[in-house]
Amino acid sequence: MSKDPLVIFTPSGKRGHFPVGTPILTAARQLGVDLDSVCGGRGICSKCQITPSFGEFPKHGVTVSETALSEWNSVEERYDNIRGLPKGRRLGCQAKVEGDVVIDVPPESQVHRQVVRKRAEARDITLNPSIRLHYVEVEQPDMHKPSGDLERLCEALQREMGLEKLDIDPHLLRELQPTLRKGDWTVTAAVYMGDGSSTPSICALWPGYYDGRIYGLAVDLGSTTIAAHLCDLLTGEVVASSGIMNPQIRFGEDLMSRVSYSMMNAGGDLEMTQAVREGLNALFVQIAAEAEIDKSLIMDAVFVMNPVMHHLFLGIDPFELGQAPFALASSDALRLRAADLDLVLNPGTRAYILPCIAGHVGADAAGVALSEAPDKSDDLVLVVDVGTNAEILLGSKDGVLACSSPTGPAFEGAQISSGQRAAPGAIERVEIDPVTKEPRFRVIGCDIWSDEEGFAEATAVTGVTGICGSGIIEVIAEMRLAGIVDGPGLIGSAEQTGSARCFLDGRTNSYLIHDGSADGGPKITVTNGDIRAIQMAKAALYSGARLLMDKLEVDKVDRIVLAGAFGAHISSKHAMVLGMIPDCELDKVTSAGNAAGTGARIALLNTEARHEIEETVRAIHKVETAVEARFQEHFVNASAIPNSADPFPILKGVVDLPELNFNTGAAEGGTGGRRRRRRG
Repeated sequence: MSKDPLVIFTPSGKRGHFPVGTPILTAARQLGVDLDSVCGGRGICSKCQITPSFGEFPKHGVTVSETALSEWNSVEERYDNIRGLPKGRRLGCQAKVEGDVVIDVPPESQVHRQVVRKRAEARDITLNPSIRLHYVEVEQPDMHKPSGDLERLCEALQREMGLEKLDIDPHLLRELQPTLRKGDWTVTAAVYMGDGSSTPSICALWPGYYDGRIYGLAVDLGSTTIAAHLCDLLTGEVVASSGIMNPQIRFGEDLMSRVSYSMMNAGGDLEMTQAVREGLNALFVQIAAEAEIDKSLIMDAVFVMNPVMHHLFLGIDPFELGQAPFALASSDALRLRAADLDLVLNPGTRAYILPCIAGHVGADAAGVALSEAPDKSDDLVLVVDVGTNAEILLGSKDGVLACSSPTGPAFEGAQISSGQRAAPGAIERVEIDPVTKEPRFRVIGCDIWSDEEGFAEATAVTGVTGICGSGIIEVIAEMRLAGIVDGPGLIGSAEQTGSARCFLDGRTNSYLIHDGSADGGPKITVTNGDIRAIQMAKAALYSGARLLMDKLEVDKVDRIVLAGAFGAHISSKHAMVLGMIPDCELDKVTSAGNAAGTGARIALLNTEARHEIEETVRAIHKVETAVEARFQEHFVNASAIPNSADPFPILKGVVDLPELNFNTGAAEGGTGGRRRRRRG
C-alpha cells in the first residue's frame, strides 16, 4: 500500500497515489483525466482550473484536510488580480499535492466537454403561460381626482384587460413612475396570472408598447446533468437548449453519497445548495447567450428534480431522506420567486417546482407522468426514467404505481474503467461478430463505423477517447450474444472464447475493444469489474419494475417507454438482452427522450397542466423498494444476464443466447474461479 497521498478526480472517478509536491495537472495527465491546459503549466492560460473539496468523503474512504494542497502562490495571486479566479478555484498547474485530496474538474476545464443529450421532444401543448403581456394607456394624474400612479395603472388593467385585485412586485415601485412618464402614460405590463393559486401581480414594466418577447425556462435538475430549455412564452417555441454537469458531483456521484456528505460535514448541505444554484446561474447565462437574448427577459421557470436534489436546491437538509420513512419536507408543488432561490434572472421571475410523488420518487417522475400520461393509457405501460436514480411508473387508466431504484452512475459511464460521459470521441454504438468475436463501433461526432473507410480521418480531431453509457450497454449485450460473457457475467479466456481479444487481467479476463496506444491514445477495454457495475445497476432497475408488476399481479406489460437522457440513446434489444427491462415485444419498447424535461416544458407553457399534474400525483400509489422483501429476491435473480429466474420467452424468440458458464474453477484459463474457504 502506497504511503503517498491519494488524489481522486471527479466526475471521472479516476484515482492514484502521488508523491507530495506533485502538481495536480501532472497527476491528472498521468491518470488520463480530462484536464485542459494550453500554456504548458505556466499559469498563464487558466484552462486547468480545478476545485478542491475538503471534509469527509465516506464514499471514497478519505478525509481531506484544508492543507491537502500547497498554499495559494504568487502565480495564482497574479492571475486572480488580473482576471479573477472564481471562489474556491485553484490552478491545477500551481496547486501541489500535500495530502489526500478530492479534485473536481469543472466542465469548462475539460478538453472533451460533455454533450448533454437531453432535448425537448416535439409535442403539442396548449399555450397558456402564467406570464402575460398587457399594453394599456393610463390616466394622467389630476389634482382634482387624487390617486396614485399604481392605482391608475391597476384601474387601466382592470378596465381594458379585465384584471382584478392586482398586486405589484415590490421592486417595481421604484421604477413605476419613471416608466409611466417615459412611455407618455402608456405602458406594457408583464402580469403573473397566478395560475389560480394566488392573486395576479405585475412583475415587469416597459414604457410604451413593448413588441419584444418574453421567455421561460424548463429545467431538468438531474443529479448528474442539468438541462434547460428556453421557451418563447408568446409562441411556445423552444429557442435554445443547453446543459451542464451538476457541480454537486464533487460531493458524490450518487444521491446517497451527497446525503452522507451533508451528515458528515457541518454545513455540507448548504455547500451543495450554493453549488447547484451557482451552476444554474452559469447555465442561464450560457443559454441566454446561445439564444442571443437579454437574461432579464426570462420571466418564468419550471423545475423538475428528484427528492434529494429538491431539498438541496431549496436549501433543505436532506437528512430525513437518508433514513426510513424517507420523509419529504414538502411534497406539494411550490410557487416561489426565482430571486428567493438566489437565481439571477429578472427580479420578477417566478419559479414553479412540480410536486414530488414520494420520498424517493420526485418531481422528475411527476414530469414524466405529465409527459407520458400513463394514467390515461388503455393498455398497461411501464415508464422507466433511466438515470443515476431511476424512477419507474407502471399503470393504466385503472391506476398508476411508482417507485425508484438506485441504479448509480454506471449507466452514464462512471465507475467504468474506460468509461466517460457522452462527448465527442466516446464509443456509443458497438457490434461484435459472433463468429470472429471482432468488434466494430461508432463514436459520438462521427457517423462512420470503425471498420469502414475514412473512420481514422473522420475521428482524427476527437480520437477514440472512451466509452459512454449507451456504448457500455451495447458492448456487454453484444459480448453476451457473441459468447464472450456467460450468463452469470464472467468474461471467458482466450481459449474459452476463441478470441485473442480476451486477455488475462489480474485474476479475471478483460475484452479489448480498441487499442489506440500506437498513436498515443488509450486502450479501451471491458473488464469484469465493468460488467459487475452494470449488473448491479441493471438489476436495481429491473427489480423495481418487477416489484411494481408483482403489486399488480402481472407477469408481462403491454409496452415499455424508456425516458431520460440516457434512455433516449439505448437500443431496446440490447437493454432486454442485458435484462434491464422486462420481457416485451421489441416494437412495443419506445423512447420518450427527456420526458421529465418535456413535462417541465408542458407545465411552463400551460398553467392548466400544473393543476393536472398536482391532481395526478395525489392519485399515484407509491411503493418504497427499500422496505419490500421481494426487491432483494428480484435483485439477485436480475444480476444474471439477462435473468436467472425470469424466462424472457419473447427475447429468446428473437435472439440466440449461448448457454455458457466460464466459472469452471480452472486457474489456467484465467477465469478466476472462486476460491473455496478453508474449514477450521
